[in-house]
Amino acid sequence: MLPKLDPLLHSELRLAVMSLLAGVDEADFTYLKEQTGATSGNLSVQIDKLSEAGYIEVEKGFRGKVPRTVCRITPTGTEAFRAYVKALKKYLNAGK
Repeated sequence: MLPKLDPLLHSELRLAVMSLLAGVDEADFTYLKEQTGATSGNLSVQIDKLSEAGYIEVEKGFRGKVPRTVCRITPTGTEAFRAYVKALKKYLNAGK
């Protein structure tokens, strides 16, 4: 039987955010928006969902007078992402 895919990570935008964060120490909102092509509103909602699940940490602050939101993947998020990728590989190899 194939493993269940984490529905939180199965969303295209949330998966993109997690994929980007898995490869860096941190990323700011502007970078994530540029890389994903998402609207500010949609990205904000998806970041909130990932944060509520404990998959990412969100730090809001200022750089000078400009608001800045920085995201980091958590150990829980790293494990969930690895498990998702592992499960997806099983799906890809199921027909072989």
